[in-house]
Amino acid sequence: MSKAFILIETMVGRTREIAAQMKGLEGVKSVDLVTGPYDIIAIVEAETLNQIGDIITQIIHPIGGISRTVTCLAI
Repeated sequence: MSKAFILIETMVGRTREIAAQMKGLEGVKSVDLVTGPYDIIAIVEAETLNQIGDIITQIIHPIGGISRTVTCLAI
């Protein structure tokens, strides 16, 4: 099983809405609102690193209001 931490910046005022949309998405194990340079940290798990990439690019990135993501793969 592969795991990644997704650090997400959102547009102003959209953080709670985006977090709510992300909860329950395929592969998304947790979604937390945080303070600091990022607004949300999500944990994504999948069988392979390629599947994690697909979840991020095909499921998370299209969510409206996300301005930037940084993916940190667990080793």
